Amino acid sequence: MAASTHTVTNQAPPLVGYDVFTSDLALTEAVGRHLAPDLLEEAREDLALLGRASGSAQVREWGEQANAHPPRLRTHDRYGHRIDEVEFHPAWHRLLGRSVSAGLTHAWGRPGGHVRRAAGFLVASQAEAGHGCPVSMTHAAVPALRAEPELAAVWEPAALSHVYERALRPVAEKPGVLLGMAMTEKQGGSDVRTNTTEARPLAADGEYVLTGHKWFCSAPMSDAFLVLAQAPAGLTCFLVPRVLADGSRNAFAIQRLKDKLGNRSNASAEVEFDGTTWARRVGEEGRGLRTIMGMVAATRLDCALGSAALMRQAVAQAVHHASYRSAFGGPLVEKPLMRNVLADLAVESEAATVLAMRLAAAYDAGTPEESALLRIAVPAAKYWVTKRCVPVVAEALECLGGNGYVEESGMPRLLRESPLNSVWEGSGNVQALDVVRALRTEPAALDALLREVGAARGADHRLDRAIRRVLVELADLEGVEARARRLTERIALVLQGALLVRWAPAEVADAFCAARLGGDGGAAFGTLPHTLDLRALVERARVDV
Repeated sequence: MAASTHTVTNQAPPLVGYDVFTSDLALTEAVGRHLAPDLLEEAREDLALLGRASGSAQVREWGEQANAHPPRLRTHDRYGHRIDEVEFHPAWHRLLGRSVSAGLTHAWGRPGGHVRRAAGFLVASQAEAGHGCPVSMTHAAVPALRAEPELAAVWEPAALSHVYERALRPVAEKPGVLLGMAMTEKQGGSDVRTNTTEARPLAADGEYVLTGHKWFCSAPMSDAFLVLAQAPAGLTCFLVPRVLADGSRNAFAIQRLKDKLGNRSNASAEVEFDGTTWARRVGEEGRGLRTIMGMVAATRLDCALGSAALMRQAVAQAVHHASYRSAFGGPLVEKPLMRNVLADLAVESEAATVLAMRLAAAYDAGTPEESALLRIAVPAAKYWVTKRCVPVVAEALECLGGNGYVEESGMPRLLRESPLNSVWEGSGNVQALDVVRALRTEPAALDALLREVGAARGADHRLDRAIRRVLVELADLEGVEARARRLTERIALVLQGALLVRWAPAEVADAFCAARLGGDGGAAFGTLPHTLDLRALVERARVDV
């Protein structure tokens, strides 16, 4: 066969060897906006270091390897002893080590810690999303642990550590630990009040043994887990370590690993507690939901951040491909219709990033007003941003044509991952009902929302009209459960619109308000008004390599 038939032309080079952080203008601007000036230089240096690693060919290869070689369950050793261990490809450990050393489990009590950590989580997740699960769980467990100061004194410093050590040993012997969570059961799912796992008190105060089965256990090779179980006074939160203080293994039987649509690098398991599983109570008996909700809220924000990361990576790949690929007489990126598609995707990606980073800043502020905003804005953001992820990634894949449907492009892995964050930590209905609950029971949450969107009123007539429509919806909560999704969507959209009007370039805010709030856009991407500055939107999303 003639060699000339194998000459390769008109193919985009791989998008590697770039800084994931500094090339993301929406993210770098958010960090500059929300961090105190005295923290900025160090934070930017750290994030750029992580960004260069996350965009490197080596770390991208680690992500491919970790997904191509998913974890394996080993229930017994060669001699027949029960060990219940999960084996991971070395690439998984390298990814985890890099993220832990970058401080992605260290936010609580650190100046600007939540903004710095959120930006890093968004960057690292673009290289490989699955390893974000144990990182997220460990970070989010801290507020729950603080309900039991004696426990927090032991476990919190290890959880905040920048050292990753994979070996299972007692916490006192480890420089750093990872934490997981096991809440849902097969008969109840999100309805954790129906949990049947039983906690029987022992003679020592705060110590129990557990009997039961957990349908989903996140990151089963972690050093300890927060678990909900029924104690004599009702549903209670417990800490279940994998290794006890004397070095012996706790009774923690991993029954099987889940065979998931995506998130293949990460292990999710079913686990059994056999009546001898030792646990330490966290918080008061019967107050388990209240104790663990701080963890749930933090992981919900990470779901929004993770989806924002997937969107950003998908859009970057699509713009990169269209910049190099020629068709019908010129570069794809110069074709008016393709430019419209890319611009529309870029607007959605930026809106997700800006909202998620604003909520991270609210955690850092820690004021009653900002905490009230989080109460309503976190479930609204989790609901909307995670739901927008699937169509964004699917449309970005289509921008690559048949190349995007091939595994080697990396786009199928992004697409398989894209529904995950909408399902985990409470699916869409749970989030929408949580928004309604906040509206009904916490007046401060509504006040905080109105203050936040009110800061942008008068700047764009389409945003003003959208805010008025939300106010009309809020004036009558009769039958609100059936329309909770519509209300939550509108709250998320006016939040995004208000933030973009205040902080984004005029062309970004104009496009968002026209298409998302003003009705001048279609159901599919690529339907922005042609009068907008579409070229500027695409250029803003482009990665230079």
